[in-house]
Amino acid sequence: MIRTRRLSNVVGFDDAPFPKVHRGNVKVVGAVFAGQRLDGVLMGQVRRDGANAAGELTRLVSQSKYAQHLQLVMLQGIALAGFNVVDVHELSRRLALPVLVVARHAPDMAAVRHALLDHVPGGARKWGLIERLGPMEPVAGVFVQRSGLSLDEAQAVVERLALHGHIPEPLRVAHLIAGSIARGQSRGRA
Repeated sequence: MIRTRRLSNVVGFDDAPFPKVHRGNVKVVGAVFAGQRLDGVLMGQVRRDGANAAGELTRLVSQSKYAQHLQLVMLQGIALAGFNVVDVHELSRRLALPVLVVARHAPDMAAVRHALLDHVPGGARKWGLIERLGPMEPVAGVFVQRSGLSLDEAQAVVERLALHGHIPEPLRVAHLIAGSIARGQSRGRA
């Protein structure tokens, strides 16, 4: 049996909701967990449909008081603020941490490709980042993409941190906080 790392100090990032007509920056929230306990919150912003997501997440994590203890970064999908696609491998390299992308459902990749290539500035580069990360893999009731950790490690993290449904707590809590920042209260599910 292969021994998997117990990745227990985790930050999960999600973006705040924004109106379709919004241009400019969108808030991003990171929920920092030590095991199953919320330890802190990080907040920044990324450009709507921009290209600064990996840089901003790197800054938020590396300049935080939690940086030395974090063992994993989780993302609620590969893109923030519309199509600000995160270069997951670059984020993992810059932080020297594994990165796990989690989605409730596998996306329609043909539709994503079409939207990026036909409607988004820099869409070809962004599509390349998605392709380079590889297909989403089913794990513990969700779909994942990963850099720097095995599929077994990804499954163990999701199973251990998904306390109220299939979405791990760091992502669920980041989603709730981000929603409340944008709307004054949270709504919906992660």
